[in-house]
Amino acid sequence: MTTTSAAVRTRLTHPVIDSDGHTVEFEPAVMDYLQQVGGPRSVERYKTERTKGMASSLGGLLNWHRLTPDERRDQRATIPPWWALPAKNTLDRVTAMLPKLLYERLDDIGLDVTVLYPTFGLLAPHLDDEEIRRAACRAFNTYHADIFREYADRLIPVAVIPMHTPQEAIEELEYVVKTLGMKAVMLAGHVIRPVPVVARTAPEAARYAYWLDTFCLDSAYDYDPVWAKCVELKVAPTFHSVAMGWGSRTSISNYMYNHIGHFAEAGEALCKALFFGGVTRRFPSLKFAFLEGGVSTGARIYADLVARWNKRNPEALENYNPANLNAELLLDLCRRYGGRVTEGKLDQLSKASGTTINTKEAPEMRDDFRLCGIEKGEDIAARFVPHFYFGCEADDPMNATAFNRKANPFGAQLRAVFSSDIGHWDVPDMTEVTEEAHELVEHGAITEDDSRDFVFTKTTTVWTGMNPGFFAGTVDEKDVNILLAGGAK
Repeated sequence: MTTTSAAVRTRLTHPVIDSDGHTVEFEPAVMDYLQQVGGPRSVERYKTERTKGMASSLGGLLNWHRLTPDERRDQRATIPPWWALPAKNTLDRVTAMLPKLLYERLDDIGLDVTVLYPTFGLLAPHLDDEEIRRAACRAFNTYHADIFREYADRLIPVAVIPMHTPQEAIEELEYVVKTLGMKAVMLAGHVIRPVPVVARTAPEAARYAYWLDTFCLDSAYDYDPVWAKCVELKVAPTFHSVAMGWGSRTSISNYMYNHIGHFAEAGEALCKALFFGGVTRRFPSLKFAFLEGGVSTGARIYADLVARWNKRNPEALENYNPANLNAELLLDLCRRYGGRVTEGKLDQLSKASGTTINTKEAPEMRDDFRLCGIEKGEDIAARFVPHFYFGCEADDPMNATAFNRKANPFGAQLRAVFSSDIGHWDVPDMTEVTEEAHELVEHGAITEDDSRDFVFTKTTTVWTGMNPGFFAGTVDEKDVNILLAGGAK
């Protein structure tokens, strides 16, 4: 029986490439790899470590299950994901676990090629213990490289890369590309670090007082060597980190409250840092992808950047410079119209001038766009649009925002990439994802050309933008080469 997605794929004249499927690791096998990498006690230490961590890390969230309801309230323990994998659809559950079965079912799912992210391995780069973090990343990467190797013409596994320091990131990048032969990578999207003064003065409270290091602004380290290594190794930095446990996403009882928008929030934090930190200016060939957050977040960030440049560029800032306040006019208007509001207080008018920060000592702070090399609004489009790709699930109606050229500043089309999320709870039936991705065409929200961009062109160029040979040896090699020969961007 032909599935709905297989029927859609048959009608299309182009491949369907998935940039974010998920494999669900068979953990007993992964633990064998971990023991080989980290020694006999590494498995026990790994299991302990992933229930610890900073208060806002997913590892820390996993401790929720061990607490009583009273302890959860007392500690304000954020509820973690639960029932997050398919169960009733046992075929899909096992499909995500076994490469051979997934390979055989790809046609029914309507996919030509899928790039596969881990599930349990998503946590590995965020473990606090350096030795276990690095060993766990190495174990997951070796496991995935091994089990997918014979299916490389359609299944492409992603390596996980820790980012606590540039050195450990570079070492794992070198290993996965040069030793394991992997060509897709997922870097940790942030590092949760303790606030130094709290760590010094109140060590017990340090795990609750943290800051987010997003690598490009005010970071603890210079991460330019990591971006340079990505260019050298021809790998696109992609990110799939969580934001549950941040800010308002800390409900102790409602998973969905914490879940909605959390991938988008994690992606936004890093996307803005990469832009304002000038990374896309210094590394013009780099492509970045933020998975599972949706392109509507990217459209909003992009529009917000343009809007703020219009009001806060160095020239426009003079509209708000307290030095430009006409003191004589201010005094005159207050005398004439202030009445009881200003009566007897005219000598205090200087306190109402709006001065909130002294920029005389650091005049460069007057330009928040100083690292980006922005001189006009159109420069924002050049620094943002070609560099940032946003993973979009098949059933998200907001995918259409990528193609709303009338609304996006300067008529831009944002880089939306098809991200099926097969393997996880929001895909109860794998055989529906390609059909769902095409529904926006049927509803008139996007065109067939837009749909082709979504499931093929942009989903291709996020990978080939760094490595033109990314799809060499796959079933889509010929179509991809034709696309690239036409100058696809």
